[in-house]
Amino acid sequence: MMADLTASVPAPSSPNALLVLLKARTFIALILVFTFFALNAPNFLSTANMVIMSKHVALNAFLAIGMTFVIVSGGIDLSVGSIVGLCGMVAGYLVLNGIDFGLGWSIQFNTFEICLLVILVGTAIGAINGFLITKLNVAPFIATLGTLYVARGAAMLSSDGRTFPNLNGNPEYGSDTFRWIGAGEIFGIPVSICMLIAVGLLAAYIAKRTPLGRHIYAVGGNERAAGLSGINVTRTKYFVYIFSGFCAALVGLIVSSQLVAAHPATGDTFELNAIAAAVLGGTSMSGGRGKIGGTIIGAFVIGVLSDGLVMMGVSSFWQTVIKGLVIIAAVVIDQAQQKVQARVALQAQAAINK
Repeated sequence: MMADLTASVPAPSSPNALLVLLKARTFIALILVFTFFALNAPNFLSTANMVIMSKHVALNAFLAIGMTFVIVSGGIDLSVGSIVGLCGMVAGYLVLNGIDFGLGWSIQFNTFEICLLVILVGTAIGAINGFLITKLNVAPFIATLGTLYVARGAAMLSSDGRTFPNLNGNPEYGSDTFRWIGAGEIFGIPVSICMLIAVGLLAAYIAKRTPLGRHIYAVGGNERAAGLSGINVTRTKYFVYIFSGFCAALVGLIVSSQLVAAHPATGDTFELNAIAAAVLGGTSMSGGRGKIGGTIIGAFVIGVLSDGLVMMGVSSFWQTVIKGLVIIAAVVIDQAQQKVQARVALQAQAAINK
């Protein structure tokens, strides 16, 4: 009898080749882009260029990881580029001046303390975004657009639009190691790459192994249903925006350290590259779906594309056009993947019901 029942169940259909290709689209795109520039851009495969490009990719990947959590939860964060600029200016001000209370009394900080204060600024702005969205019911697009302008304006006001130069620090206060964040290495690996590995592993662990990660996906999939099932939607949204602000603060630290200077316009349009990397990596703009690994690969695609176009002498105007086309193509392909998945699921269900 058991044998008869087993025989009556149809064998699962073979994987849909088109669906497999669509799921692997980001990795395929990375191989194609890398191969194209390796063959056409001079010195693209040189060790020096690989190091520089990996640092550029790391900056976008940090922001894209934070953006992935935000988009998966059903939101958007347009303020990350401005947070990068403001945090860089905060770092520059603290390295050069500390905090001056007047009357000859000031507090100077070492590199570790500067990093903590800068991260506090970034996460505080993320918390403000979370408050506007969850408590005041402001749409994520509008809330983060507002903080974009506020943070950028604050960065400009901090120096009247001027650059904080020569951030070499002072050995007397222990801030002379600030340059190490952007130029140092750990076992031959740039510090920024080591930081990216740590943040990437942490984000992947949260997404896959913790209740919080499952809550983020649930809120993005259906916020009302998530709330009715007992998930604290407010706390979940607070986390994703705070984490996005944290990632932006790290980028502000790294950029100001690499340049040994801080400029208030730093981070302009960084949010667009972060969104592009997340979407290219398979994160759905409608929420509820996305992977950290895919996002990091997406960041590599954007980074290789940007650096390769520069090395080939392509106009910055055309670079912007090409990035826009890449984003549109990524969304179109994502929609196609969802349709193919739905069709395969229906076919499988129909086969079982026969």
